[in-house]
Amino acid sequence: MRRALDRLYLWSGYLAAAFLAAIAVTIIGQIVGRFFSVAIDSTETAGFCLAASTFFGIAYTYRESAHIRVTLFVRLARGSLRRYLSLWAVGMFALMIGYLTYWSFDLVYFSYKFNDISPGLLAIPFWIPRSAMALGALTLTIALIDEFVCLLRGLPATFDAAELDTAPADLKEAL
Repeated sequence: MRRALDRLYLWSGYLAAAFLAAIAVTIIGQIVGRFFSVAIDSTETAGFCLAASTFFGIAYTYRESAHIRVTLFVRLARGSLRRYLSLWAVGMFALMIGYLTYWSFDLVYFSYKFNDISPGLLAIPFWIPRSAMALGALTLTIALIDEFVCLLRGLPATFDAAELDTAPADLKEAL
């Protein structure tokens, strides 16, 4: 199960990178199109790719401990208090992102049902780019539930392990 989840997060990161590359391709396409008097609407497609890259990249960066964390209170806590604070923070984050995920899929469903179309030159059905947002949010929800379960089992949080790699020796001993 661990390997499957790690593979999911990795592929989410690959998708984020692919959508970043797609932004470059659409902008280059627009530039080249100008030389041949062909109109290419890169603004809208680049925006959709940016949203997809952002949402697919969140779960990967979370699991790689690359997110910025505010550790004002957690740094001062030791032992079981630190564990409970981490459980509370990850649990609340999972609930909030789970809520976002639910409504993201609701938005995709109604965009599809009502055939909502983007107003740009390409007239892209909105359910397509919104699906990337919903799937990226779902991947982050899975990553947070995974982290919460690991914390419940007494394993160190991924972000704590990353901090230990860069922490001074006296802080490592205190943790």
